[in-house]
Amino acid sequence: MIQIGDAIISLDVIERKFCCDLAACRGRCCVEGDAGAPLEEGEAERIRENYERFRPYMTAEGVAAVEEQGFSVIDVEGDEGTPLVKGGPCAYAIEEGGGCWCAIEKAWSRGECDFRKPISCHLYPIRVTRYRHHEAVNYNEWSVCRPAVERGEREGVPVYVFCRDALIAKYGEEWYEQLCYAAEQVRTGKLRLR
Repeated sequence: MIQIGDAIISLDVIERKFCCDLAACRGRCCVEGDAGAPLEEGEAERIRENYERFRPYMTAEGVAAVEEQGFSVIDVEGDEGTPLVKGGPCAYAIEEGGGCWCAIEKAWSRGECDFRKPISCHLYPIRVTRYRHHEAVNYNEWSVCRPAVERGEREGVPVYVFCRDALIAKYGEEWYEQLCYAAEQVRTGKLRLR
């Protein structure tokens, strides 16, 4: 593990390979699972503030789920996340071109809202767990993403490189540069970790 600031980063984030292959997986991460996307503090409010901007892209079922459950829900573990449509897809998931993606991100990509999507979605396959004095930054392996692992291995794209923009959005450019330096030290054997 490597520590940068109060973040402790698993070596899997540096050593494992990953590159989304939406043509193969069709965005199943927005549909499968037993809970919605984890939300960080303040993200439910950002969703509320931008809701009318991305609502036109949502499905009728997604809109109904938000109207019934709210912009976020508390799961069985007490964590805040996005609501689901009847226990299935994320309320903010939309189908387009034979696959799923995010209504929030669609509006953002068109310059219609200032919130891209929950950072947990943007960071995936990285999952961040907050503890009292630090954050654990880990690679999350999920069978849904097998095509992304295979593509990442073919193309030689480490997880931290694939997640560059999201890591910068969460931790900043300087933090990311430190991570790249540490990754190079690990890769070249100059930094040996247990």
